[in-house]
Amino acid sequence: MASASEFKEEEAQVVLITGCSSGGIGSALAVAFADRGCQVVATSRSLESMHTLQNHPHVTTCALDVTVDESIAAAVEFVLEKYGRIDILVNNAGVHCTAPVAELPLSLLESTFATNVFGPLKLIQAVTPHFVVKGRGKIVNLGSIAGFAFGPWVGGYSASKVAIHALTDALRIELKPFGIDVVLVVPGAIQSNIGANSTSIFNRLPPFKIYQPFEASLRARAVLSQHSGSTPRLELAQKTVDAILQKKPPRCFLYGCFSTLYALLYYAPLWLRDWYFLRASGISSVSLKKNV
Repeated sequence: MASASEFKEEEAQVVLITGCSSGGIGSALAVAFADRGCQVVATSRSLESMHTLQNHPHVTTCALDVTVDESIAAAVEFVLEKYGRIDILVNNAGVHCTAPVAELPLSLLESTFATNVFGPLKLIQAVTPHFVVKGRGKIVNLGSIAGFAFGPWVGGYSASKVAIHALTDALRIELKPFGIDVVLVVPGAIQSNIGANSTSIFNRLPPFKIYQPFEASLRARAVLSQHSGSTPRLELAQKTVDAILQKKPPRCFLYGCFSTLYALLYYAPLWLRDWYFLRASGISSVSLKKNV
């Protein structure tokens, strides 16, 4: 394989990636693809948020808000005009959602699905006709281990990732006749911006009425993926890109801290899964005093 310094731009695979803010998984994926000799178009809601990518010789940055139809159309048009094609679409943009389901603001759930589900789907629908004409292409959707085992406090987020998992499974079959590969990437706990972003969203929520006694557990869940044993984002990116660039990429690529545990929980009896999450979340240890 040619090094990044040797590749010719017209021969490089063109990769469009969403959610590439500095310090996140998307930014790491952009660098990893570029280092493998790809020409990368890294996108985020603002160009300023991608400051660490702007001087990379094989990465072009472009503003893209996956919740805005016009922004999606403009970004796809930009890539096609600049490079003449798109070879790989990576749907990485996503937001977290930490709140008990019984008090989950519907506006938060709607915004979570707008970014995590409808955004990727709109991009897929915008790029797929181009792939069909070429007779090839790769669509990569970032899922989550939270879409395998559904613990407390992140029901809304898990629901959005379950939706992505289901859509990816359907797409993989539906697009096979057109030579299009569809890959589900399922990261475990990865060092990234998600903990800080999740806490920021959580802090803006109205006070909980029923679940106020569980606030410490809720806050701990918001940053669960950012503990000392979390997988470095560059490691995930390198492993993921190696898998995607294979001639025959895997249907599902699972990698990172907690990934094996959550895969096992996916197949575990519900009573065992409940037992684990009650204790792991600290819910079973919270003492509730009834009002008298």
